[in-house]
Amino acid sequence: MTTTTDTLPSRQDGAEHTVAEIGQQPRMWREVGRILTDGRQSLDAFLAPFLAREDLRIVLTGAGTSAFAGQLVRGVLARRTGRRVDAVATTDIVSDPWGAFGEDVPTLLVSFARSGDSPESVAAAELAGRCLTRVGHLVITCNSEGRLAREHAADPGSHVLQMPAASNDRGFAMTSSFTSMVLACLLAFGAVTGEEEVETLAKAAEHLTTGGLDDGIDALVARRPERLVYLGSGSLKGLAEESALKLLELTGGAVVASSESALGFRHGPKAVLDDRTAVLVYVSNDPYTRSYDLDILSELRAGLPEGTVIAVAGRPDGLPEDGSWLVPGAGAVEDAALALPAVVCAQLIALRSSLARGIRPDNPFPSGEVNRVVQGVTLHPLPERGSDRA
Repeated sequence: MTTTTDTLPSRQDGAEHTVAEIGQQPRMWREVGRILTDGRQSLDAFLAPFLAREDLRIVLTGAGTSAFAGQLVRGVLARRTGRRVDAVATTDIVSDPWGAFGEDVPTLLVSFARSGDSPESVAAAELAGRCLTRVGHLVITCNSEGRLAREHAADPGSHVLQMPAASNDRGFAMTSSFTSMVLACLLAFGAVTGEEEVETLAKAAEHLTTGGLDDGIDALVARRPERLVYLGSGSLKGLAEESALKLLELTGGAVVASSESALGFRHGPKAVLDDRTAVLVYVSNDPYTRSYDLDILSELRAGLPEGTVIAVAGRPDGLPEDGSWLVPGAGAVEDAALALPAVVCAQLIALRSSLARGIRPDNPFPSGEVNRVVQGVTLHPLPERGSDRA
């Protein structure tokens, strides 16, 4: 097989868009950094009145991968802002808006949307306006022509963060769109602090996309596991969820993928383990959280075949010498920032697993049963609060 880089496969395998979009992430992140720097004044002017309110609730929303973006950044945003921050998927808002917005408090709805055209993305923002007395909208999107961007561009109660045009992934699965939007959110709220940190993350991803983990990824994919479990704690649980979804999407469901937290895995989900299962543990940079990740790593390595339990971490302390994949230069960043280069590992596993099974990653569902932009959603009228919902 010919290669375009040391680690990314040929673009002639039905993977043209997916390969390009995984590989372009360092460039997209640098561009996102410039976008946030250039737009800092207007963004801060929009956010300041919201963040000044002690009763503010920030709701992070999106569907699928975009929902996992919210799960990933929730904890660090809560710490940075000192405000209540919840991650609620658009799919949950649309199906139960009065439950999602049960408290009528000042709310900032942060919407993550690759296309901004999915029915739930638009409906969730509209429902927030119906359920809440005061709501502002921070829209983070990759598509300037999407309905969400267009409807909020001129609204004084909204601010649109437009990602680089190339991050509007054309492949089936979200890759550079996901990481670009996560980075934009972290920069917006000060969880990533500027060009130097963005450059650290970009260089780490370049290491991974140019062969830094070839041997490890090749060995894992060559085992052809039938099940792959991703584990992560805190912010990295959102990363684990996104990683499992990538594998399901790009292999067309051929590989069963699941996710959990390090502690939660023992409470039932551990039943998935058998001799055809591989486990990848994302190890936290936080010393306290890290201790739980190392515990489950040690426990799983003692009970599963050699080579089937992998640790992905920003630094090596406490890790076994074999079966550990290090993300260079990322040992001191917030876990939500560590997730940006770390997810490249999962993207490459999913891509190579797909190609190994003769699946075309750009279109793993050629019959159309699953679509790049969700179809078939019927939006129903919202009853008034307290009405009979039976």
